[in-house]
Amino acid sequence: MAVKVFVIDDSAVVRQTMMHLLSGDPEIELVGSAPNPLIAAVAIRKALPDVLLLDIEMPGMDGLTFLRQQMAERPIPTVICSTLSTQGSQIALEALAAGAVAVVAKPRLGLKDFLESSRRELLQTLKSAARSRPRGAPVRPAARPGAPTPGSTPASTSASTPRTPLAGLHALAVNKPVVLGSSTGGTQAIEAVLLNLPADSPGIAIVQHMPEKFTAMYAARLNTLCAMEVREARDGDRLQRGVVLIAPGGRHMQLRKAGGQYSVAVIDGPPVNRHKPSVDVLFKSAAECAGRDALAIILTGMGDDGARGMKMLHDGHARTVAQDEASCVVFGMPMEAIKLGAVDEVLPLDQIAGAVLRFDARG
Repeated sequence: MAVKVFVIDDSAVVRQTMMHLLSGDPEIELVGSAPNPLIAAVAIRKALPDVLLLDIEMPGMDGLTFLRQQMAERPIPTVICSTLSTQGSQIALEALAAGAVAVVAKPRLGLKDFLESSRRELLQTLKSAARSRPRGAPVRPAARPGAPTPGSTPASTSASTPRTPLAGLHALAVNKPVVLGSSTGGTQAIEAVLLNLPADSPGIAIVQHMPEKFTAMYAARLNTLCAMEVREARDGDRLQRGVVLIAPGGRHMQLRKAGGQYSVAVIDGPPVNRHKPSVDVLFKSAAECAGRDALAIILTGMGDDGARGMKMLHDGHARTVAQDEASCVVFGMPMEAIKLGAVDEVLPLDQIAGAVLRFDARG
């Protein structure tokens, strides 16, 4: 049965181009389009689409407000198709936090040519989104001691001044790295994990499949919510206790070790498994330099990126954990790792932070 797609975009060019692109795939059916959410809300109830392709900046009602309402009333897998201006990127990031499955970046100029050249990727994203289980924004626990209030910047924290880990034995313990990979649904899943970790948790290196301009904003947002310091990784950054490093969009990230200390290398290169950054690149580097000292976690996501790297880690006696199917938005990446025999433990999302703390407690 064909995937039923509904397009909401105020640009007539986008709607016409989407009609042309989608009509060429027998596995996809365009069941309607609308220039704004107010018109779309009525049409969607009749069309019953499997996936929404949603713009953000529109007249009458913006896409983010509509998405939040839709997720509260009747969650429908939603792919954001938006320009990546600074403001647009921030709003699209909020849309991911509100439950959108994926973001497709569109330029302000050369839009028609861009959409046609990206047709294959767009169609695959829509098909994968149709198989997802969308969820609204998670309910956050009260802020932990040491975490700044959302929207504020603590006096002791800046882009160049990391937070000081909590004093005590944990701060003096051997730094054993945690590497984590995710894709579709991962922005919410990562937030859920980090919110439940104290400030002196082991250093965590993360690859989340995101467009180039999103990762810095995503890291900054998490930094306002979490007890650990969260930032977009820079080449040569040390991975130390209390620090979370997120791979920049459009760059790969590798784990390195020298003099008993771990750091990250942020490098260019071709996409791996169609992604840059790639989870496999991070995991394979961790297998080479950390081996049994590492904990590897694979969360929700489309495809199989990270499965082979996790197999290398598992064969090197690292601890490996996968998110379970019931709590995943898309079970693809964890499922592929499990199929390879690369996973020691399969856990629901709300138990992943506990696995990190148990790993740390074992020393």
